[in-house]
Amino acid sequence: MDKNFQEEQFTGIIKFTPPLYKQRYQFIKDLVEKYRPKKVADLGCADCTLLWMLKFCSCIEVLAGLDICASVMKEKIIEHLEESELKKFPEVVFGFMAPSIVVISTPNSEFNPLLPGVTLFRHPDHKFEWNRVQFQSWALEIARHYGYSVEFTGVGHPPTGMENVGFCTQIGVFVRKYTQTSESAQSETPTEGVYKMVFRAVYPSLKDEKYLQNAVVSEVIFTAQIIKRRLLDRLMSEHEEYNDDTTERKSKFQPLMNCFSEDLGKLVVEKSMEPFVKGRVVYIPLTTIFSFPKVIQLCGTFEKLCKLIAGKVTLSSDGSAVMFNTEHEHEEN
Repeated sequence: MDKNFQEEQFTGIIKFTPPLYKQRYQFIKDLVEKYRPKKVADLGCADCTLLWMLKFCSCIEVLAGLDICASVMKEKIIEHLEESELKKFPEVVFGFMAPSIVVISTPNSEFNPLLPGVTLFRHPDHKFEWNRVQFQSWALEIARHYGYSVEFTGVGHPPTGMENVGFCTQIGVFVRKYTQTSESAQSETPTEGVYKMVFRAVYPSLKDEKYLQNAVVSEVIFTAQIIKRRLLDRLMSEHEEYNDDTTERKSKFQPLMNCFSEDLGKLVVEKSMEPFVKGRVVYIPLTTIFSFPKVIQLCGTFEKLCKLIAGKVTLSSDGSAVMFNTEHEHEEN
């Protein structure tokens, strides 16, 4: 069986792993990471789950969500549009908005017989559901008319032996062929009152040095705390192999730290990336912290890391390591 299915043989009950909606979201997230757009709009945003995921993509500066139902935010897409609305959809999206990339996903009606409980449409609000030929014919005509290329794919593989029904969700990826001119339809003034602002959030941009510094300092401290905890847990575990007296071990935490320092000091060489304990202080080299992907992504260079955390994080005398005092570690343990 395909890896999407948990069943060893087809029993008429299909369960996608991961769930189909997560596969759709991941498909979009992969496209965003590939093309790195500055603006993304989700038409039919439902509960804004996709927008929440994309909020963490550093390339995006503006996220917009549109849905037909403000109060309930039910899941929408083009199959929820009335015929009259569907005719206007290409003009608005491909003509007026004219984004560089448009991704449209919609149910594949050919897959429906494999879904339990589906008699006609998958959702009571669906006005129609297309088979692959219908969707592709519509998409190709739209692409031709508005100057886009389109490729077809999908998510949700069918069971082995039933590949002829295609993906459970069919997807069309439209890419604009030509650069938008200054006389584009976007110069037209949209009708006032067509859309209602439901919620607006402005997040601090990492392009601002102040916000970037706060983000880097928080990430450095968080990463260093994780490394410190792992180091102390490992050293404690190693020491327990030679000392089974729990009472004595807890009451002599400070001598234990000195013991760790002596044992570990033999393994640590100058300029090493290994964290170590000396007396009551844990040292986490900045080179170790900088090796973490999130820190690299935020800073870009090691020099930028050092600049951003200067005066904000407690460092060793030579500035090569973050320092933590272990005086209260025994209380936490």
